[in-house]
Amino acid sequence: MSNYLQFILSGLSTGSIYVLVALGVVTIYSVTGIVNLAQGEYCMLGAMLAVTFIRWGLPLGLAAAAAIIGVTAIGVLIERLTVQPARSASSITLIMITVGVSIVVRGVALLAWGTAPFSLPAFTKGPPLDVLGAAVSLQRLWILGTAVVTLLLLYFLLERTLLGKAVRACAINRQAAGLMGIAASQMSALVFALSAALGAVGGIVIAPLMLASYDMGLMLGLKGFVAAVIGGLTSLPGAVIGGLLLGVIESLGAGLISSGFKDAIAFLVLLLVIFARSGRFPNRLGRRPARAGELAGRGARPTETRP
Repeated sequence: MSNYLQFILSGLSTGSIYVLVALGVVTIYSVTGIVNLAQGEYCMLGAMLAVTFIRWGLPLGLAAAAAIIGVTAIGVLIERLTVQPARSASSITLIMITVGVSIVVRGVALLAWGTAPFSLPAFTKGPPLDVLGAAVSLQRLWILGTAVVTLLLLYFLLERTLLGKAVRACAINRQAAGLMGIAASQMSALVFALSAALGAVGGIVIAPLMLASYDMGLMLGLKGFVAAVIGGLTSLPGAVIGGLLLGVIESLGAGLISSGFKDAIAFLVLLLVIFARSGRFPNRLGRRPARAGELAGRGARPTETRP
């Protein structure tokens, strides 16, 4: 019994990282209609920048904050330089642009940091906690706690602030939001910044458990995308459920079958979800799903008009 609990707790902590990545994917897609396949690179940049700042002598907390700010700025820069100039392009073109961004960012990281992995110190040192016979490391508790706090902050931003209401308005109907004086281009930059920050947070808190390297963002991004698809691709609550569910399934599969199947499980789940929910996923390349615009779980239908 304790083994199953161990797998579940480990899966929930790992799934919390997938949640943060998936939230970034959903936020960008809901507002802009772009599937950002470079989301995982923000995790990598957050981890690598935090390691770099610590090596420069900054304390862990300050290094993490500086890394998040830096990655947020990079997210805005990427949106301004690559996405905004091609805003009128087809959806498949925009997706391929994000793939290209992912490759370029990974290449720059390779040149900057090399192939050697780096370790980030644990946030709190100490022996694992015993939870009903299952050993839970303190870093995994940090991951769970950080994910919860981030979710609460995101909820407050989207539901309780004028800026968040503007983001949700663009998610529901970009044309109507524009008529109300909301600048869609500014909202696009905002959600890219927000998604970059979410990715950076995820990369920083997971780095003490998995070595930070230039290519760590690839699998994190893909699994975050799978989690977003599980949740419907347009629902923030769905992304949370999808990320946690994927983490638990992955952990149980690795523990009960073989760790060699860990990465394959995520893509098997993706295939099953696509087949089971074909009506909620684009049925032709270049078209958005009919139920886009459910940011924060709201189900209004957006228009297809791009600014």
